Amino acid sequence: MKFFWVDVRPWNKEIATAAIEAGAQALVVDAAAEARALGRITTIAPDGDLVPGKDVVFAEVTPESPLPEAGRAILVVSTSDWTIIPLENLVAASDRVVAVVRNAKEATLALGILEKGVAGVLLRTDDPLEVGRVAAAVQAGSPPVAIAPFTVTAVRQIGMGDRACIDTCSLLAEGEGMLVGNTSSGFLLVLAETAENPYVAPRPFRVNAGAVHAYLLRPDGRTSYLSEVRSGDAVMVVGPTGATEEAAVGRVKIERRPLLLVEAEAGGAKVGLVLQNAETVRLMGEKGPVSVAALKEGDTVMGCAMAKGRHFGMAVEETITET
Repeated sequence: MKFFWVDVRPWNKEIATAAIEAGAQALVVDAAAEARALGRITTIAPDGDLVPGKDVVFAEVTPESPLPEAGRAILVVSTSDWTIIPLENLVAASDRVVAVVRNAKEATLALGILEKGVAGVLLRTDDPLEVGRVAAAVQAGSPPVAIAPFTVTAVRQIGMGDRACIDTCSLLAEGEGMLVGNTSSGFLLVLAETAENPYVAPRPFRVNAGAVHAYLLRPDGRTSYLSEVRSGDAVMVVGPTGATEEAAVGRVKIERRPLLLVEAEAGGAKVGLVLQNAETVRLMGEKGPVSVAALKEGDTVMGCAMAKGRHFGMAVEETITET
C-alpha cells in the first residue's frame, strides 16, 4: 500500500478536509490538535502520531548533496528541480522513501521509478482539487500482477470444511476478485459475487475466497492465511488483466460448507485451491467467469505463479516444498 500524505502547513482547513475525504493516511501539521478536530487521522507533528526527526526524516536533495540516510525512519525527500532528483538511487537502497510532489503528474512519475516506485508521496498544494487528482494517481499506481492461463487438471469433492468469505467495503466490478492459493507458489483469481443467479442476489462486495488454510496475496506482496484476515485490513483486488487496487475489509464470514479441490498447471507451474462447492463461486476463465460447479478438466482458468517460497507471509530465498 502506497503512502498518501498531505502537508497542510501553515494550517489550511480546506486542504485538510479534502485530504481526509480523499483517503489520505496522514497529515503533516504544526499541531496535531488542528487535524484531530476534523476527524481521526494520523498526524505528523512534534506532538503527533509520527514525530519528525524520529519516525520521519525530512531531507532536501540537490545535485551536490549526499544521499541522506534515515535508518528505519521514513525518509521524505524534496527538491526544487524534479529533473535532478536521484530518487532511483534512494528507491534502490530503501523501501521507505516518500517523495514530495506538487501535482498528480509528479506523483505518477515518483510512483513509477524503477517500476516499484517510491513508498508514497507527500503532497504540497493550495488547490483542493489537486488533492483528489493525486489520490487517484496513488491508487492507480498500484503495480499490476502477471495473470496467466492455467489448464485445469483435477476437480474433486473433498467433503466438509471451513471456508472464508471476504466482504469488502467496496463494490467490485464483474471480472474483479482476489488471488488465493493452497500454496505460496501459485494463486487462482477468485471472483466477486457480481453475477445474477436464481438462488441469491448478487453481493458484489463479497469474494467467497476459499478454505481457511489458503493463502491470500496482499497489496504489499506478502500473504495471509484466510483465517487471519480481519475487519479493517487492506486487501488487493485484481482485475482480469492483472490491474490491481486496494479495498478495505468490512467483515470476514467463516462457515462450514461442502468443499472441492481445483488443481491446474501451466508449463512447470502448478496451482491448487480448495473452494466452496457452490454455483456462486466463480473463477476467471480464458473467455470469462466460470462457476466451479461447471468446472472440468481441460478448462482454462486465470492465475498467477510465484517463484519464491514464503516464511510468515514474506517471500524468501530458500527451498520450500508445498503440496
